[in-house]
Amino acid sequence: MKALLTALREGRLVELPEADKDRSLEYLAHLIEAVPDLGGSPDLVSAVLAREATLNTGIGLGVACPHVRAPGAGELLCAVGWSPTGLDYQARDGKKVHLVVMYYIPEAQKGTYLKEVSLLAGSVQKQGDIQSIATADTLAEVRDQLLDWVTAAVEAGAPETRARMIRLEAKAVAEVAAPAGPAILGQLLALQIVSTPDRLIALCQSADLAAALEKDPELPAMLKQRLTFDRHSWRLIYRASATYEPDRVLYEFIALKL
Repeated sequence: MKALLTALREGRLVELPEADKDRSLEYLAHLIEAVPDLGGSPDLVSAVLAREATLNTGIGLGVACPHVRAPGAGELLCAVGWSPTGLDYQARDGKKVHLVVMYYIPEAQKGTYLKEVSLLAGSVQKQGDIQSIATADTLAEVRDQLLDWVTAAVEAGAPETRARMIRLEAKAVAEVAAPAGPAILGQLLALQIVSTPDRLIALCQSADLAAALEKDPELPAMLKQRLTFDRHSWRLIYRASATYEPDRVLYEFIALKL
């Protein structure tokens, strides 16, 4: 379950800002589109929604795995959305979906994807349901539960040495994702901003911050300076940027609540 573990490590676990299914899928697709290594990606939003219209991807027990396939090589990627209220997903078992794991599948990674989804489904079935995620109070609790699932799934099908490596990596993910100290937890966010000639797309776990940044007329000029600055009661700590054709720039920040 390397793709899921990587998503947790790189901040692609978010609380879905809306209970609408299509809007939630669009949000997760934009998260994957913002991954630098994806390069000239297709329109993931249209591809995911079109596939969903022909085949419902709810796998039962409150989980859905929407996905889009792409030709060629590349890494298997995913983004994870948590809905505390649940999405009306029209899944076969009629249950609301609280966990959406969206995959981007290059052709060369088809087998890896099938194995990962099988392990995920097995972890959910072993639990019997996802009440621990559906009733979680914070995103940190959801992350901890997913790390437990990843560890258990790998230990069930891997040699002890490999299982020990996964446990250590999962521990490192938890430490990075949840900095020590109650004064910081919940106020430090991974932030990505995609700048195009027409608009800004802000991706982070605070819907209010994302909305404020996307409406900020001064932000495009500030982004070009590639510096740390304060905005909307947050300090945006610059980390990196990458330019993509045509005229798209991805900026990566850590957002610290002031």
